[in-house]
Amino acid sequence: MFHTPKQMTRRQFTVAAAASAAAATSPSWLLAAPKASNRYKYCAFIKFLLSLKYDEMAAAIADAGFDGVEVTARQKEAYIHPDRAADELPRLKEALEKRNLEITILTTDILRADEPHAESMLRSAASLGIKRYRLGFFQYDLTKPILPQLAELKPVIHDIAAMNREIGIAGMWQNHSGAKMVGATIWDMHSLIKDYPVSEIGCVFNIRHAAVEAGEAWPVYYDLINPHINAMSAKDFRWEGRKSVHVPLGKGNVDPMFFKTLHKSDFRGPISVHVEYLSKESAQANLAALKRDFDTLRTWLPS
Repeated sequence: MFHTPKQMTRRQFTVAAAASAAAATSPSWLLAAPKASNRYKYCAFIKFLLSLKYDEMAAAIADAGFDGVEVTARQKEAYIHPDRAADELPRLKEALEKRNLEITILTTDILRADEPHAESMLRSAASLGIKRYRLGFFQYDLTKPILPQLAELKPVIHDIAAMNREIGIAGMWQNHSGAKMVGATIWDMHSLIKDYPVSEIGCVFNIRHAAVEAGEAWPVYYDLINPHINAMSAKDFRWEGRKSVHVPLGKGNVDPMFFKTLHKSDFRGPISVHVEYLSKESAQANLAALKRDFDTLRTWLPS
């Protein structure tokens, strides 16, 4: 029931007036949004916010209503440098915790268990309570037969899963679009991870890339990989000629029915909001886009 001014106490009226004044003078991307429902954990992929210091980024992400961040820990253009993760991750975690946020996903270049810094970085992450990390992208050599290349990847995936099990962290493989990308058709990814629990290795299901590859058949991809999903990525695309390009969520070809299907399932997050269509714009522009896409997502995934 809404209160009229006569029904408000003096304190209620004062609080409401202050909130209205703040909304009128604050930039739209800084306006605090209500926290998302407890059913899902929502995180922001902060790939294009590198110009912001940890505290600045944490404040903006919290004000947008997210629960955490998906942070890059790669060799290039990353918040966290893999060889300095033991020092940088605690500082990032501290800045986020001040805003009641978490490092939800650590996004890496890891493609083998024996890569330099892979095990040490993941041990540092696990010691800080980070539960999930994203692998790099495996790619086919299209000049060679596909099936032998899949066979060569089986022991690689086995070793990664074993490392994850020993450390106590879940690896996640995101499906991407494109003929060179292992996992683009989902069937190949499924053949490599189906025998491992999601606590060791699973899929970050990206509906944008699944829709590019499957078109109207995206429900088949989703059904196949669903038992192995341990996170979701939300973003959209449209076709420009024969090429798919990134667009704001809800402005492209991704079917909102996917999110209705997801809402009816027993999936409980996390869901990462990706903004890739403003890569050359400022951090403020990308923050505003993250908030807009997050607002769209929450209309599709009600509490």
